[in-house]
Amino acid sequence: MAFDIDMIKKVYSTMSERVDAARKIVGKPLTLSEKILYTHLWDGTPTKAFVRGKDYVDFAPDRIACQDATAQMALLQFMQAGKAKVAVPTTVHCDHLIQAKQGAGPDLIRANETSSEVFDFLASVSNKYGIGFWKPGAGIIHQVVLENYAFPGGMMIGTDSHTVNAGGLGMVAIGVGGADAVDVMAGMAWELKFPKLIGVKLTGNINGWTSAKDVILKVAGILTVKGGTGAIVEYFGPGAKNLSCTGKGTICNMGAEIGATTSTFGYDDSMERYLRATDRNDIADEANKIREYLTGDDEVYANPEKHFDQVIEINLDTLRPHLNGPFTPDLATPVGELGPKAKENGWPLKVDWGLIGSCTNSSYEDLTRAASIAKQAVDKNIVSKSDFGINPGSEQIRFTAERDGILKIFEDLNATIFTNACGPCIGQWDRSDRKGEEKNTIVHSFNRNFSKRADGNPNTHAFVGSPEMVAAIAISGRLDFDPMNDYLINEDGEKVKLEEPRGIELPPLGFEVEEAGYVEPVKDGSSVNISVSPTSERLQLLTPFEPLGNDIKGAKLLIKAFGKCTTDHISMAGPWLRFRGHLDNISNNMLIGAVNAFGKKTNFVKNQLTGEFGGVPDVARAYKAAGVKSIVVGDHNYGEGSSREHAAMEPRHLGVAAVIVKSFARIHETNLKKQGMLGLTFANESDYDLIQEDDTINFLDLNEFAPDKPLTLEFVHKDGSKDVIKVNHTYNQAQIDWYNEGSALNLIKKQNAS
Repeated sequence: MAFDIDMIKKVYSTMSERVDAARKIVGKPLTLSEKILYTHLWDGTPTKAFVRGKDYVDFAPDRIACQDATAQMALLQFMQAGKAKVAVPTTVHCDHLIQAKQGAGPDLIRANETSSEVFDFLASVSNKYGIGFWKPGAGIIHQVVLENYAFPGGMMIGTDSHTVNAGGLGMVAIGVGGADAVDVMAGMAWELKFPKLIGVKLTGNINGWTSAKDVILKVAGILTVKGGTGAIVEYFGPGAKNLSCTGKGTICNMGAEIGATTSTFGYDDSMERYLRATDRNDIADEANKIREYLTGDDEVYANPEKHFDQVIEINLDTLRPHLNGPFTPDLATPVGELGPKAKENGWPLKVDWGLIGSCTNSSYEDLTRAASIAKQAVDKNIVSKSDFGINPGSEQIRFTAERDGILKIFEDLNATIFTNACGPCIGQWDRSDRKGEEKNTIVHSFNRNFSKRADGNPNTHAFVGSPEMVAAIAISGRLDFDPMNDYLINEDGEKVKLEEPRGIELPPLGFEVEEAGYVEPVKDGSSVNISVSPTSERLQLLTPFEPLGNDIKGAKLLIKAFGKCTTDHISMAGPWLRFRGHLDNISNNMLIGAVNAFGKKTNFVKNQLTGEFGGVPDVARAYKAAGVKSIVVGDHNYGEGSSREHAAMEPRHLGVAAVIVKSFARIHETNLKKQGMLGLTFANESDYDLIQEDDTINFLDLNEFAPDKPLTLEFVHKDGSKDVIKVNHTYNQAQIDWYNEGSALNLIKKQNAS
């Protein structure tokens, strides 16, 4: 039986009425995305039509999911909200703090030892506030959510950008910062600008070496890392129905890499099969009663150009397998064309590692498709030229895959089976075969391949592909290997060719697990005590931020970031994950990965008070100690990538008053607003070029901060000359209230106290 079935039945009981009302108000047929959005309005039944990309709307999500790295700060904030219990079903999943090194057994033991303080804190807070807790080793949050909590037509938010994975089961699932989650946990509305809609029509069938992963690799190449910003991507058409549920999840998962608010598919037979296979017949039965409301209207899909802001069409019959990268997930290259491109760009052709897993591709079907390639290598006496690492998506998948002999196939190829956790995908990888900054190539089935992300080495060239393509290329040891046309030489000197992969959508013997790793909270947590040591290096109780005020003068430029500046550049993961619950300690990684436009170095900026150069956090602390506010300047799509709100909280903690950029990634801009900061964009992008290293910044009309009203800034240069520029913002009045109170959380506390 499903978790929270009564809540799901309640959602379904109002869906037809609300969708019918919305259809009348909007005056046209509705997409699936619109049906879910209008069904989840905070005020209930729709009474007005909203303008896409303009209107801020209050929503009532059905549930929340948090992973251990982000849950720490989210729960530390929730503890200040003055609530006895979370207002909506919420879960915490321990998947980020487990480092991949020796293999599942020893790695999990080591994680439980080194992070016991954090795990115990999360378990006790979950128990106290009515939150479901998934222990370390239980699985990767998004796979566990798909198996247990996602349901067609629902809305959820999660403190991880890949929350969007649940779109594979027909949800509108959106990644947010912890402060957003705290709002909903505290029983308040969740605000989102009504998204634009991108329709992707899929025709035909995937075949041969092509997989569901190649759909999103192709879309990423079309839309780029920012092409989906502010939009929901809705997949439809006969090709969509031909994909498995977990394949749909893969596509939705990596939609975070195009900046999309989320991605989703309409309810169909594959989703019903998956619900029933994961012991959720009750949800499938309820969904079947309102099936037409759990997908877009026929008229929408028949004439998509009339109903979407942009339409893309992909024929799965002719779609080719891709490898995307390096250093960015939207650099798409069909397999077979990568060799000449790699040689031209100096990318190492030798592949050192093949990594299979992550929240994107760790399902039973994914493992079977990759295993079908691995088994051929074993049977044909081919020795893998690369090392292999496997991360199953959940304990249920691991147990079932082991029962069915799938993991043994990988082990016969000398693969290391890591814990059911994120591992190398988020930098939790103690890679023993590389030291320093040696130039090398890896291939993986993950979603992101930013510089330093997997192993901390800026010269690791990471390429993203499907599990089966990763397996084939890792076995060959060559980036330019094309399994569709090229041959391998086995240990007997024979010329052999790999056959097409074969996958199994769902285990024929059913899923099975002995210990899933779930801990149910007590009904009354009032007696549960939570203690945080004041000397802890891992956890720190929060102190509310003071308002920045409306008279910011004499602020100093901290850094002018050059080029791509993701949340990995602003707040690195990897070894820094251990400080995710300690704001002051983790602030020592603030912007250390960003390239300074002056000098083109990382973590090397000028302290205008002394004239000396130092690390970004050190200079920021010096300004803060002197009572001087600082400013960060950035380029396009600033803050793309992970939802981590630490990338906003750290600058706030170290005295940064404003971040001024050419454009923002959606989640990061919201995170800045939630923490009471100024997230601003150049009215004229060329004004970025006016900013000089020794600039002092004055806000001339911040006392008139209001919706739709640009702000005026004065940049005073070292020679005494000045440039006065206009900057835009997207703050509405409620968000300006957050700023005036010092943070959204401060306002929540004030409202709860009144």
